[in-house]
Amino acid sequence: MATELEIKLTLSEPSQTKALEWLLAQSEACEGPGKVLINRYYDTPGAALNRAKAALRVREAGGRCIQTLKTQGEFVDGAHRREEWEWELPSADLDLSLLEQTPLRDQLDLSELQLVFETNFRRQIVMLNTSDTVIEVAVDSGEIVGSGAARPLYEVEFELKSGNPESLIVWAAALARDVPVFLNLVSKAEQGYHLAGIHQPTLVQSAEALSVTGFLHQLSLAWLLQEPVVFSADSLQVVQRVAGEVNLKDVWGQLMPELVDGVTVPDMIQRIPQMGELQLAIASAS
Repeated sequence: MATELEIKLTLSEPSQTKALEWLLAQSEACEGPGKVLINRYYDTPGAALNRAKAALRVREAGGRCIQTLKTQGEFVDGAHRREEWEWELPSADLDLSLLEQTPLRDQLDLSELQLVFETNFRRQIVMLNTSDTVIEVAVDSGEIVGSGAARPLYEVEFELKSGNPESLIVWAAALARDVPVFLNLVSKAEQGYHLAGIHQPTLVQSAEALSVTGFLHQLSLAWLLQEPVVFSADSLQVVQRVAGEVNLKDVWGQLMPELVDGVTVPDMIQRIPQMGELQLAIASAS
């Protein structure tokens, strides 16, 4: 078992092109390989794995097949921290015996697992090497497919390979200052589950003050559901205070009316290109 620490940013297709150009222009950057990844996700008919907040996939890439189990983990300082198990397979067929070594053994009937959706994309790797940190950046473009439907996928993921975890937020924020991005708490797996009709979250509207993480989570759900975001002014008191503390009061002043009036996330990003920078700053400060 390993622990994965990463920051995931969602972009438009044109912004992703700019992001890759920005990354490759950095003196610390080294262009890595590009490859096509085919990822098949499995669950039971009753979505027991999704309810256990875990994801199971088999990935084909470059002639290799890897079976991976990930827990949802937790969101800390702008990054996701997850538990992860990986096994190399001789073929693309799911190997149930390997799951006997994991907590899944006691949480569901492994024999009921079946294919639910796929995430298929091209990944370009960029390595960022500093004196004390190594970060792998994955620039992914493709689609998520399930239940006869598809949705586009454009993401940039910063994953810590070694060194100082704080470097993740530093690099992600540097990119966000030059390229419009969205700090997304919704994983590829959650997107696939939603497309397949299994994961159906709802937006919660409350007058109670939201934590920064609660605020970011609601934004991510609104993006997933493609619904307008509607917050009450009272619910944003904590977030507004933290935005002032990170010296982004001007950006917050532009964003606040959008949040109260009910605007979709893509429209907000288009109107306020620094939205991602604000998200990252308040996440790391909270």
